[in-house]
Amino acid sequence: MADPKHIELTDELRHALAVTRRGCAELLVEADWIAKLARSAASGKPLRIKLGLDPTAPDIHLGHTVVLNKLRQLQDLGHTVIFLIGDFTSRIGDPSGRNTTRPPLTVEQIQANAQTYYAQASLVLDPQRTEIRYNSEWSEGLGADGMIRLAAKYTVARLLEREDFTQRYKAGIAIAMHELLYPLMQGYDSVALHADLELGGTDQKFNLLVGRDLQKEYGQEPQCILTMPLLEGLDGVDKMSKSKGNYIGIHEAPASMYAKLLSVSDTLMWRYYELLSFRPLDEVQRLKDEVAAGRNPKDAKVMLAREIVTRFHDAAAADAAQADFELRARGGVPDDIPELNLTLPDGGLALGAALKQAGLVPSTAEAMRMIDQRGVRVDGVVVQDRALKLGAGSCVLQVGKRKFARITLS
Repeated sequence: MADPKHIELTDELRHALAVTRRGCAELLVEADWIAKLARSAASGKPLRIKLGLDPTAPDIHLGHTVVLNKLRQLQDLGHTVIFLIGDFTSRIGDPSGRNTTRPPLTVEQIQANAQTYYAQASLVLDPQRTEIRYNSEWSEGLGADGMIRLAAKYTVARLLEREDFTQRYKAGIAIAMHELLYPLMQGYDSVALHADLELGGTDQKFNLLVGRDLQKEYGQEPQCILTMPLLEGLDGVDKMSKSKGNYIGIHEAPASMYAKLLSVSDTLMWRYYELLSFRPLDEVQRLKDEVAAGRNPKDAKVMLAREIVTRFHDAAAADAAQADFELRARGGVPDDIPELNLTLPDGGLALGAALKQAGLVPSTAEAMRMIDQRGVRVDGVVVQDRALKLGAGSCVLQVGKRKFARITLS
């Protein structure tokens, strides 16, 4: 590899390096990456950039797209992106960040998840310039002899340097033998694919470095590694996660996606711009300066929300989502609200029960709380009477700014 000290940083190289660095947590080893970029520019041969994902769940949210966005940016520079589906490693279970053994998935679960995984990822990546691979292609063929030879190239001491393994070992928590194989198998993927760069979240750093070490053992030029930060969820505190309810799914309805993005804090908005937006950084900085000078931050949120909704749906969906949000903000009733027929008991239906049956609140206790906070409207009028009962006929119920239902009592 060429000595980076003697590489002239052309405008093309500076741009490629800026694209690589945008939003990343760590780039190792940057000097090697510069040399690889220079060699690629001189030869016209694209670099091989790998992302491996175990299909442990069928759905992807915006937090998952942080690394996919980076892949797309590097893809747009002309490099080859390898979207690696870990159908073999999923059977082991990634121990990263775990304090217990992860239950391995069944073959049926893996196949079902893998079928939808790439379909969702292709909403970010360019399918025409993406190489799709499955690590069972080479892992299954290793056999017992191959596994022994692979295991001989790494030491137990090195594996126990992993923070999660170290903590479990010190605490006397069992570490199964197959868990020790996971970093080796992920690293061997890089050998099989001759990767120049591998991407992953910050929690994957150890596994990525194993790939770099194994490539040296197999006589290959070691890959560089690029770690991306874990995206905070809508609460701005915990990482985006379905289990925490602070996520935005990429298959969510446009109106829901738009409204959630408008709900993020003014501070978190810039984090989302850095990791989710494809706008040039100088344009984002100008927008940030304008907001600091007095421009309404909502303008910036609208631009971000429209960009994200357009990417995962289309421009028409973004227009409709914006119009729906503005209508709700003015207290108007959207056209596409749920309509339900409910049974009218003798003496009328209590408002709290109606809100629960309409799916606008999880419980009557929550309904009472929203009524007390002036968060419930019937046909546009704020209701403060907990004891209100609804009679025969139709009405529109509203909870908060965005939950509506039209009910007919008979």
